[in-house]
Amino acid sequence: MRKAILLDTSKCIACRGCQVACKNWNQLPAEDTVFNSNFENPPELSPITWMRVTFKEEMKDGKFKWYFGSDRCMHCTDAACMMVCPVGAIYRTETGSVNINYDKCIGCNYCVANCPFEAMSFDREANHPVKCTMCIDRTSNGLLPACVKACPAGALQYGDRDKLATRASARVAKLQAEGNNKAGVYGLEEVSGTGTMYVLENDPDYYGLPSADIQVPFKARAWNVIFKPLRVLAVIAVALGLWGNRSESKEIQDAASVAKGKES
Repeated sequence: MRKAILLDTSKCIACRGCQVACKNWNQLPAEDTVFNSNFENPPELSPITWMRVTFKEEMKDGKFKWYFGSDRCMHCTDAACMMVCPVGAIYRTETGSVNINYDKCIGCNYCVANCPFEAMSFDREANHPVKCTMCIDRTSNGLLPACVKACPAGALQYGDRDKLATRASARVAKLQAEGNNKAGVYGLEEVSGTGTMYVLENDPDYYGLPSADIQVPFKARAWNVIFKPLRVLAVIAVALGLWGNRSESKEIQDAASVAKGKES
């Protein structure tokens, strides 16, 4: 059964405990960052920051209102990153999360360029993309994702996606009954449904999320339909290239050994 993470933004207190827990569990170093007017720190995702808390401030009826959200991989059903990967390095786990097989990745960066949520970063030193994994190493061992485990306000939940969707809809109904007509669920249908869902108190853009009609880029779908059959050829070409490089290197080493033996 597909799993998901649900963030109820009406309960989030922006403590950044989830952000710290993500860094701690994944052994990600601190970010050399700057303070900005939105209190977002760091201001964007990076190879060493896989999720972050977002802030938006609004003045309403003479009072300030904060809207707290979370920027991370959405683990989409229609995952553009999976569609464009030429070697099939991006795959879906048994729980529905979208992850990366670095043994296959060739560092082409197509996945990062085509993500409609801009939720992936490219590590140029390691030459591969990075992103939230939904803590597959924890969940596959019966543990909660680090961010969910660390949330002190109960704003983050992890479990069966269908059950979380029902819970989110019930929460929105309650918020609307209390007078918040803009409350809604994000992730139920966007890109055919996401593995990261939200209970929102306002429009998606207040949380740094694309509008509800977000779609997979056309070029990603075109690649998937037209060029997917060529992935096997791409893998073979890469394998032959690596084999050729190894053979050439061996010949050079053998020649150097022979020359060295003659000198001695």
